[in-house]
Amino acid sequence: MQAIFWVIHTILEIYWWIVILSVVLSWLYAFNVVNPSNQFVRAVGQFVHDATEPLLSRIRRFMPNLGTIDISPIVLLLAITFLQILLRTSIAPAFGV
Repeated sequence: MQAIFWVIHTILEIYWWIVILSVVLSWLYAFNVVNPSNQFVRAVGQFVHDATEPLLSRIRRFMPNLGTIDISPIVLLLAITFLQILLRTSIAPAFGV
């Protein structure tokens, strides 16, 4: 049972870093630091977008419009952190892990 909780925690941690990468990559695109026509950059950007956009778009539906500021990644990171803490402090001990 401990292995299952470790896998879930690790998946949440990896997804947390993918969201961070998405934010950093969006800044690099916005300030023309990276070339979006580069094949590697485009592939990484497409992967990160495909991995994060389904959850971020759902969060954006409920967030107020703040103009050019998008705080949906912050909300998603807080939700991931909340899930990790909940898993570690409440769910895992209930199963004796």
